[in-house]
Amino acid sequence: MVWTVIQISLRRLRHSRVEMLLTFVVPIAFFSIFALIFGGGVGGDATPRIKVTAVDLARTPESAAALAELRDNDGLRFMGAMINGKEATATHDPVASEARARDGVRRGNVTVAIVLEPGEHGIRARLLADSSDQIAGQLVSALVQRAVVVSNSQRLVGTPRVRFQSPDRPASGETESAPLPQPPDELDFMTASVVAVEDVMRGETAKSVVSMYAAGIAVMFLLFGATGGGGALLEEQENRTLDRLFATRLTMDELLLGKWFYLTALGVLQTTLMFLWGQFVFGVDLFSHFDGFVVMTLVTAGAAASFGLLLATVCRTRGQLNGLSVILVLTMSALGGSMVPRYIMSEHLQRAGLWTFNAWALDGYNKVFWRDLPVSDLWPQMSVLMVCGFVFLILARMLAVRWETD
Repeated sequence: MVWTVIQISLRRLRHSRVEMLLTFVVPIAFFSIFALIFGGGVGGDATPRIKVTAVDLARTPESAAALAELRDNDGLRFMGAMINGKEATATHDPVASEARARDGVRRGNVTVAIVLEPGEHGIRARLLADSSDQIAGQLVSALVQRAVVVSNSQRLVGTPRVRFQSPDRPASGETESAPLPQPPDELDFMTASVVAVEDVMRGETAKSVVSMYAAGIAVMFLLFGATGGGGALLEEQENRTLDRLFATRLTMDELLLGKWFYLTALGVLQTTLMFLWGQFVFGVDLFSHFDGFVVMTLVTAGAAASFGLLLATVCRTRGQLNGLSVILVLTMSALGGSMVPRYIMSEHLQRAGLWTFNAWALDGYNKVFWRDLPVSDLWPQMSVLMVCGFVFLILARMLAVRWETD
């Protein structure tokens, strides 16, 4: 009888496509995704290039040499200072240049701004960094430290030499060259740090990094909740509840809109409760960013509700919906940044993540809670999420025709 049970289980597995996918395909797919994220590619070791900008306040040969060495580094991607998302024109005003660089870091256009200044024994550097990406700040600090030390050491090596009369041969008039004596403290820079790091994002007020993690978890469970709620349509179709509803004056348009409004409202409530918990337990500053939070939550919950209804109309049974939703939601969450921060991914994976609305939603929440940007700066994320929600809802309506004709 034991063998009979085993045979029955094997037959059920063979005839269940969803169970086959969850058992054999999904583990391999997720292993591949995380191998690409942490392994740097298929069989490669590529790392994402760090977006930086530079401001040269020293304007010396040493600062020019340091910048040249940094620009040749393959791990850095130099970008111009940005104003309102557009690259600013060059200027010789050092105060304006540093202000643009600081604004670029605050808005997320660049990760680190390198400011080179004149020092006591050459040049020194200040890094205007975004502490949400601690890995980038440490890497850039090490690279800048090396470039500045090398430039300063070349200045000392190139110190002019003087001629003096040799005491051993005073009559011959021959002279020998010798370097000028160097004060001991002038060589201290070889072992001292010449790089100071300033956290632009925190400033004088402490910010909770928990807000970024709360956004990632909230978006992922919005998707799970919406797909689960959309599955009610399949249950109503299986138990013939849809037939009784359509026997009244209810139309399919009204049914889908009613489901969409319900799932959107439920998603807003779910996300609000999560952030309220974060406010009172983990220090997430919700009330100071309430306007941006409301805008991002509405568009994200609406897009997730449309996605859930689309999956419900694509699938034939609740079992198919459960399997497909797990695959799609976990994949989008992994690529979109809900599971792993996108800044540690390669540039190819970061671009691939933009095909998920997880990435756009998280970028919007980060602008609100981490970068303190106004609602007007959320228009790219809002536009993408609203378009996604509209397109998904239209596709769901087109696929729901089969319920009207059955």
